[in-house]
Amino acid sequence: MKLEIFDPALCCPTGVCGPDVDPALTRIASDLHILKNKGINIHRYNLAQEPDPFVQKQEIAKLMGEKGTDILPVTMLDGKVVKSGEYPSRTELSEWLGISKETLQKGSKPSKVDISIN
Repeated sequence: MKLEIFDPALCCPTGVCGPDVDPALTRIASDLHILKNKGINIHRYNLAQEPDPFVQKQEIAKLMGEKGTDILPVTMLDGKVVKSGEYPSRTELSEWLGISKETLQKGSKPSKVDISIN
């Protein structure tokens, strides 16, 4: 199972840049991090940094040609468009990927990082 998200042009995928934090971006970034740690095959493309996949995927190119970049974000599951115009909800992700919604709500354990300052 492969989940792909085609983001609009973003400075970063977390939503914490700039003067206002976008809660939808922080939520989807967290959800995708959890899903990757669960072994789900996830690819996320940022139009500003990786334009090639937007052209190479015929369905994405067609949608953008017809409706412009307002159609983004677009989510594809196993090569089929399953949602456009907004990020998938936790309910949708859990249904599509066959995982419990609680898995996403609980989040993952924060990882420990050792930092030394010289």
